[in-house]
Amino acid sequence: MSSTSSAVYEINYHIVWCTKYRKQVLNNELKQFLDDQLRTIADSKEWTVIELEVMPEHIHMFISAPPFIAPTDIVKILKGVSAKRTFEKFPDLREREFWGNKLWSPSYYVGTAGQVSAETIKRYIDGMKNRKSVRNSSTG
Repeated sequence: MSSTSSAVYEINYHIVWCTKYRKQVLNNELKQFLDDQLRTIADSKEWTVIELEVMPEHIHMFISAPPFIAPTDIVKILKGVSAKRTFEKFPDLREREFWGNKLWSPSYYVGTAGQVSAETIKRYIDGMKNRKSVRNSSTG
C-alpha cells in the first residue's frame, strides 16, 4: 500500500501501447534505453513500476500511481516523454522508421488491478449491508 497526505491507496494499472505502424524496432540498445527511461520517468513522478517489459513493437507496464493521477495522464506522460527522449538519443530512427515525430500509436490499453478481487469487494459490501440491517432491526 502507498499513501499521500490524504489517502491510502493501492491502485495498479496494466498499460500496453504499441509503436506507430506496429514497427518492430524496440530491440537491443533501444529496448534497454526505453526500459531505463520509463523507469526514470515513473520515479520522477513518484509512481512505482511493478513490472515492465519492452517487446519489439509494444510495451507492457504494470504501474502504481496515486488516485489523483488519471490513467490517461500517466499514459500521455510516459508516451510523450519517452518518445521525445528516444528521438533525441536515436535521431536516425525518426527519418528511417517513423516519418515525423510519432514513435507511438495514439491508442493504448489500460486495466486496473489491486490486491483484492472484485468478488471480495462485493462480499465485503454485502457484509456491511447485512451488518447495518441487523443493527437497525435490533434497535427498532
